[in-house]
Amino acid sequence: MLTKIKSKLGFNKKSSAVNLTEGPIIKSILMFAIPLFMGQLLQQFYNMADAWVIGNYADNDAFAAVSSAGSMTFLIVGLFNGIAIGGGVIISRYYGAGDEENVVKAIHTNFLMGIIASVASTIVGLLLSPHILRWMNTPASVLPNSLTYFRIYFAGVSTVIMYNICMSIMRALGDSLHPLYYLIISSIVNVVLDMLFVAGFHWGVAGAAIATVIAQGLSVVLCLIRLCRIKDYTRLDFRKIHFYKDIMGEVVKQGLPTGIQNAVISIGNLTVQTNINSFGSFAMAGVGAYSKIEGFVFLPIMSMSMSLPTFVSQNLGAKQYSRAKKGAAFGILFGVVMAELLGVLIYFGGTALLRIFVDTPESIEYGMIHMKVTALFFFLLALSHCAAGVLRGLGKAFIPMVTMLAFWCGVRVLYVSLILKVIPEFQMISWAYPLTWSLSAVLFTIILLRMDWTKAFNCATK
Repeated sequence: MLTKIKSKLGFNKKSSAVNLTEGPIIKSILMFAIPLFMGQLLQQFYNMADAWVIGNYADNDAFAAVSSAGSMTFLIVGLFNGIAIGGGVIISRYYGAGDEENVVKAIHTNFLMGIIASVASTIVGLLLSPHILRWMNTPASVLPNSLTYFRIYFAGVSTVIMYNICMSIMRALGDSLHPLYYLIISSIVNVVLDMLFVAGFHWGVAGAAIATVIAQGLSVVLCLIRLCRIKDYTRLDFRKIHFYKDIMGEVVKQGLPTGIQNAVISIGNLTVQTNINSFGSFAMAGVGAYSKIEGFVFLPIMSMSMSLPTFVSQNLGAKQYSRAKKGAAFGILFGVVMAELLGVLIYFGGTALLRIFVDTPESIEYGMIHMKVTALFFFLLALSHCAAGVLRGLGKAFIPMVTMLAFWCGVRVLYVSLILKVIPEFQMISWAYPLTWSLSAVLFTIILLRMDWTKAFNCATK
């Protein structure tokens, strides 16, 4: 039965990989994006289960601690995950060109980068998290729970990073199906452990963090088994993990801009979160609950933005330039339309959705304020993400980095810092997002419309 489904979706029987350089463009992109979407959908379900268990079996301060954790974890992990994305672009390029030697080097270089990143993230996270939490004006009632969560999370952060590294390798080779299988298993384990540790043993945020680390660790083991059992030249062989200077330079060149972008944008988001924290634990819980909803409904757009770098890069490697351009146009249009439809849906159904996670009227009120400001501007966020994915596939990761650092960090921090001095109301914080999304969307549109695509393709393949 499973084999028939894979065949209908267009997956190769031996590798479960979608050939992105052949066949109808829309079908190729969607068939690659569908497993990504399903995987992220499942991940959101278990994130929601995480939040539901904490919200119902722990107090509001515990929920606030876990729900506000995203900005800080992304600050440290985002840098190295960005480099992993760059590694995926390099693998895709060589894979599309049929350059077996450099595919092997790129796979093992990316894996080595993951090991280095895991060690660095563990050290940095454990050392800096207490100081960052205090800098964020985390309320005294929430601080102990936050410290507990982050200490456990960063002690096991290697599981998160290596999972992303392994997935980036498989996706670069056109295999988005096996990561879905492993995510299904780890999600089920995570939910079961949440119920056991939080609802059963009453370990609170510590239980949630331990469940996450164990579930992610299981997914890493499954990914490694798969990568080591591939029958062709793309197999992971630990004996081939070396420092390939030329490939490492390409990985860093493509991935470092995205990593820096992720880290610095996180600083901007931390500044916003700091101001949210100043309104108290109800504001933290309300915005945290909204972020769960936003993450859930935005999945189709993120899946598309994650598919575009692989599609564009593989087709550049295969010198299918027209195909790469048409696929980029479809991906951006799909993301924009889907984002706005979903934004309208949650705009009118927000209260009921928020009640899934929080039941205090004050938290729901804050969540609704934030939702009413941001939801109808999702199309701008989608345009920015999808356009950035296209540019990364072209090997132009520097452009998204500069654009998003300028607007999503610089302008966002400046705006929040100044506006609250003039209008000290919570909703003014929320407007930081549509404002900065619109600025990046306009600039990306101008860049793509004015770009000499022929020149861009030639530069990317040199």
